[in-house]
Amino acid sequence: MRLARVLFQASQKVTTGIVGLPVNPAARTQLIGLYKQTLDELKAKIPEKAVYRQSVEAITTYRLKVVEENEDPSLIEKLINSGQVEELVGQAEDEIQLIVKMAEWKAWEPLEEPAPPRQWEYFKKAALTE
Repeated sequence: MRLARVLFQASQKVTTGIVGLPVNPAARTQLIGLYKQTLDELKAKIPEKAVYRQSVEAITTYRLKVVEENEDPSLIEKLINSGQVEELVGQAEDEIQLIVKMAEWKAWEPLEEPAPPRQWEYFKKAALTE
């Protein structure tokens, strides 16, 4: 019995190692709720053809699947590969706030004024020469 208690205590996360970010023992449950809320907000506020919606939907759907299928926070962190579960909670909360802003800005609509000629040319790759 004593060995089981020692192993259980060793598996508990004591600190995040990040000043001001406490351990969140309910992070998994919170993430599931936040990811579902993110998907609902996207569907309600952002057009289906908007690249922003498509990107956030893909990322959030993947993360939701990982969190629902795994109970171990360290495995969730490893599979998502974007920080600790406590950081993922903050990211999800920030994304929900950004969805509201993106809906307000209507970033998927055409520009009010056309872009100046050659504005985006520096993003093109130069032709390869041999």
